[in-house]
Amino acid sequence: MREKRKSFTQRHQRRSTTRKIIEMVEGTVQMTREGFGFVVVPDREDDIYIPQKYMLHSLNGDLVRAAVTRKKDAKHHAEGEIVAVLERSRKPFIGILQIMGQHGWVIVESKVMPYDIKVNLDGVDEDAQWKKVAVQVVDWPLHTENPVGKIIDVLGEPGENDTEMHAILAEFGLPYRFEPQVEEAATKIPVKIEEKEIKRRKDMRGVLTFTIDPADAKDFDDAVSYEELPGGNCQVGIHIADVTHYVRPNDIIDKEACERGTSVYLVDRTVPMLPEVLSNNLCSLRAGEDKLTYSAIFEMTPAGKVVNRWFGRTIINSDRRYSYEQAQEIIETQGDYTLKYLGEMGSGVQTKSIKVSSRRRKGETFSDRQVADAILALYGIAGKLRDERFRTGSISFERPEMKVIVDAAGKPVDVVQKISKDANWLIEEFMLLANKEVATCVTKGLRLKEPTFVYRIHDQPDFDKVKALKDFVKHFGYQMGSVETGRDVARELNGLLDKAKGKPECGAIEIMALRTMARAKYSTDNVGHYGLGFDYYTHFTSPIRRYPDMMVHRLLTHYLDKGKNEDKNRWEELCKHSSNREHLATEAERSSIKYKLAEFMQDKVGQEFEGTVSGITEWGMYVEIEPTKVEGMVMLREIKEDFFIYDEKNFCLVGKATRKKFTLGDKVRIKVYKTNLEQKLIDYTLVWDPEWNKKSSRKGAARKRG
Repeated sequence: MREKRKSFTQRHQRRSTTRKIIEMVEGTVQMTREGFGFVVVPDREDDIYIPQKYMLHSLNGDLVRAAVTRKKDAKHHAEGEIVAVLERSRKPFIGILQIMGQHGWVIVESKVMPYDIKVNLDGVDEDAQWKKVAVQVVDWPLHTENPVGKIIDVLGEPGENDTEMHAILAEFGLPYRFEPQVEEAATKIPVKIEEKEIKRRKDMRGVLTFTIDPADAKDFDDAVSYEELPGGNCQVGIHIADVTHYVRPNDIIDKEACERGTSVYLVDRTVPMLPEVLSNNLCSLRAGEDKLTYSAIFEMTPAGKVVNRWFGRTIINSDRRYSYEQAQEIIETQGDYTLKYLGEMGSGVQTKSIKVSSRRRKGETFSDRQVADAILALYGIAGKLRDERFRTGSISFERPEMKVIVDAAGKPVDVVQKISKDANWLIEEFMLLANKEVATCVTKGLRLKEPTFVYRIHDQPDFDKVKALKDFVKHFGYQMGSVETGRDVARELNGLLDKAKGKPECGAIEIMALRTMARAKYSTDNVGHYGLGFDYYTHFTSPIRRYPDMMVHRLLTHYLDKGKNEDKNRWEELCKHSSNREHLATEAERSSIKYKLAEFMQDKVGQEFEGTVSGITEWGMYVEIEPTKVEGMVMLREIKEDFFIYDEKNFCLVGKATRKKFTLGDKVRIKVYKTNLEQKLIDYTLVWDPEWNKKSSRKGAARKRG
């Protein structure tokens, strides 16, 4: 009788180990190009180093069981060996297909994959030879040299822009197209708004309403309205595209949106969560069109205090569409701008000036002066909201963000800094207000005692890392006060970042401060949002691009309609899935940026730039060059003038002969050495300053004289 096939775990486990076992752990493998790896264990501070001979054919992303055989000490990582591969990662590897007879090999060039993958060619066309493919590892028998996989997608010719962007999406398990049946379902959604639907909603079409978005935006999922009220207060409306009116639970579009979790923003494209029929048309709050919205409407004092609030479904008609630059001009000139007309409107609407405090009738609109006055009034309120937020514990990280500019073919042509001005945070503050108030309302304002809800949470920082930061900044002459509580940390961080602003070490301090922070995520268990200083917070304002916002809209509707408490376990699973998809999307975005930066630097090999040390490791230092902030690595082995030692305690590199020290924030000059598009790497070499040798000689002479 044929022996039963062993289970996956049985086929990928080590019977025993001759080394002393300190503990057994389960975690995820982080592989290296050299073949060794690390096991990352949830809630464990240190990763476990696994030598190549003890990897047990595990690969990057695999879930494994490992035996820890040596504890971490001052000189060594914790070390161990993998005793079982519990689950193979489903994320594919990307490589070039080479066909040899009846078999195929995927040649992988990746920082996390040192092996080529043998593949079956069933269903693979011959013209896939030498094309870039996505391959999923399905097995790796213990007594064979290479893993075995299956091709799940043929991506195209290597080097072509679409191929490379699709490869990045495939690497993170993210789709880059909709299945035809999803697109077809979207086209069948009725466009016309029925009169009976309008009657079920609060009609806000007569209130001054506008959108402010990036100049190149195609989907407008939020609008703001403003109306003066008798007695000096005002009514502010935050109107959000009512996606859940069109997308019903468990229909084909909803399932696709749930699986995607979020839109993905690569350098040269947006991969939407919803088909464009919805995201750019039905649900986009375009000027001059009636649109269905879900709104948070507040009566506010001029000081920014909310005295009344209302949440529910509405219909709006936006009067203007502004870019951030246009709104910024209104703010900077206090509305006395010279452009005849800034906003974009629907065609056929006549201009007739009426008071901001009254509602317009059909065929009328507000004058540019009145819209400008509304923007300025909202700007004043937003400033007070912002001041109060920072007063009560919100943390201000303002690290420069760079944007890669690409041409029509996707080729990078420039790298510029994203400038966030007053118009940006005007909108941001009202979105934060809506998110906070919705979460507060559901948690405390309704009849349910502990309602199941979707929160956007951000836990308190790691206090050991905060104390390490406190020691680190002393090297730059900064002193942090007491950091015993979360409020202490927020106060001291804001003070530290304010003092360091504009100084050479500012970027380094911001990086280290960010490392103390927990990662924000979605959860049904509320711990507040530490970074914002809010006790209750959610995501309500972007349902076109984030599935959790759709979840929030549905739960809010259910509770406003006096529905019973929802099953917590089901919603928690959706929260975990959404957090995971968000993380993958962020990684894909970063990967696309790294690829385009490497491509941008290709024709600059051999050129010299001024730069700032942005990271220190035992194998080299990262340097950001000016003015583009493009980061590359100076490998220690490439510095021929001296042998440098990594001083972990003082977070610096020290030359053995010259005693030259490099630390975060130091200014250096580098030469672009090489770029690697496949691995998305940029290597620099250090331009050695002869003065560094002279300083060493003078010190030596002084010691002899002494």
